[in-house]
Amino acid sequence: MNDWWLDELTYAGAEHLDAAYVAGYERKAGFDPAEDVEVLERLGLGADSSVIDAGAGVGTFAIAVAPRCQSVIAVDVSPAMIALLRERVAGAGLDNVTVVEAGFLSYDHRDPPVDFVYTRNALHQLPDFWKGLALRRLAATLRPGGILRLRDLVFDFDPDDAGEHIEAWLAGAVSDPAVGWTAAELAEHVRIEFSTYRWLLEPLLERAGFEILDREFLRSAYGAYTCRRVS
Repeated sequence: MNDWWLDELTYAGAEHLDAAYVAGYERKAGFDPAEDVEVLERLGLGADSSVIDAGAGVGTFAIAVAPRCQSVIAVDVSPAMIALLRERVAGAGLDNVTVVEAGFLSYDHRDPPVDFVYTRNALHQLPDFWKGLALRRLAATLRPGGILRLRDLVFDFDPDDAGEHIEAWLAGAVSDPAVGWTAAELAEHVRIEFSTYRWLLEPLLERAGFEILDREFLRSAYGAYTCRRVS
């Protein structure tokens, strides 16, 4: 690896490396993967399909999609996340889920190209330069025509309007950190993490070889993209 290459573990966020925090992550995230599974099914996900879950965390999506496809590769850079993910996969008796400890920039895909790639709330850990490389690497794991489903914190406003939108976003935060993200946690995210503007992310997706099929935004801060690999 080149000596200028990013060590993703240093950007993963200390909390994601903490076993106690990770143990409560699923409750805190409150994430229901049903909608994303349905989106992929409408786009052809079936018993013969292969899926990569990049930044799989504790495996909420990977475990939900596994019974509906042939194989899932669940990838995450955090040892604490990986430990719980392996435990949950084993507990669910899923023999078609392969768990890999790696990041967007270190995962080495040696199997045939997959049909679907899914990633949620992980790409924002990388600065934009590295997002571009990560998205190109994700595209390389997909067969031509394969689908990327991307959910992340993406800002759908102009810089001049940032104050208004960020304050509105923080106002909708929860007060109990066990069941969601507090205003202080969201403010820290804005300060130290790398969520980007929609008008920067979308050209990065297109340069990586994706056609954007659909996009949705919630509170100008959460984006859901469905993309097809075209090159």
